[in-house]
Amino acid sequence: MSKSFRPRRSVLYVPAANEKALAKAPSLACDVVVIDLEDAVAPSAKEEARARLAGVFAGRGEGGPDLVIRVNALSSPWGVDDLAAAAACAPNAILLPKVDGPKDVLAADDLLDSLDADPAIRLWTMIETPKGMLNLGPIAELGRDRAARLACLVAGTNDLAKETGVRMTPDRRWLIAWLQQIVLAARAGGLDALDGVCNDFRDLDAFARECDDGRAMGFDGKTLIHPAQIEPANRAFSPSPDEIAEARAIVDAFALPENVGKGVIQIGGRMVERLHLAQAERLLSRA
Repeated sequence: MSKSFRPRRSVLYVPAANEKALAKAPSLACDVVVIDLEDAVAPSAKEEARARLAGVFAGRGEGGPDLVIRVNALSSPWGVDDLAAAAACAPNAILLPKVDGPKDVLAADDLLDSLDADPAIRLWTMIETPKGMLNLGPIAELGRDRAARLACLVAGTNDLAKETGVRMTPDRRWLIAWLQQIVLAARAGGLDALDGVCNDFRDLDAFARECDDGRAMGFDGKTLIHPAQIEPANRAFSPSPDEIAEARAIVDAFALPENVGKGVIQIGGRMVERLHLAQAERLLSRA
């Protein structure tokens, strides 16, 4: 496969204003920690939270979760300074909130270029506004342009509900169509896709159901608001032993000398095509 796999099963938001939570972040078992300068930080605390970033990254050791910084929107009073401070820290990615269209991504990319930011820094985008939903295609298309830095779409379900008035029910029935559109757009652009948060962090059974639904919809992982959600998310978005065994059987079968040139083979009475081989290889890379 052409690109290495980085797991995004569990992506935990940590307020940049919470020193205790930031200190614990490197030891957490989640795949990604998002240091949040936006929703989780009051306007009066924005500058102090931003100033704390350098210390967090200065103490970063080997291993541990990837670190992503969620900045405020560039149109806000804090956005430009946030992006400059984030770029100086060289995180794995910068998460842009309230992205309405491709111009928001390109504006952030241009600013990073003007700051001579590390080319390895990727951009993630929150899809949480009606305009963002309507412009999913053009936004995701930037994933095919390496220079645009875009790597991931993140569903912002709370803001989508707020902006549209859609009812948030336990089964998320009124959100499912939009969530599936986000996955479809991500795949068209070669991007990762992350499901939105579950607000009731005490009800881990409900959270596990949301994780199972999110994986069934095709998401790569889920955004989290509490460390207790990490283990259920990792479990839900990891391949099961049965799935791994089935994938290995497909890969091994196509590797047999008599099947090397075939487009379709039979395994256990089931027709298997090379598209299933690609799916199996991707699953094994995740495992």
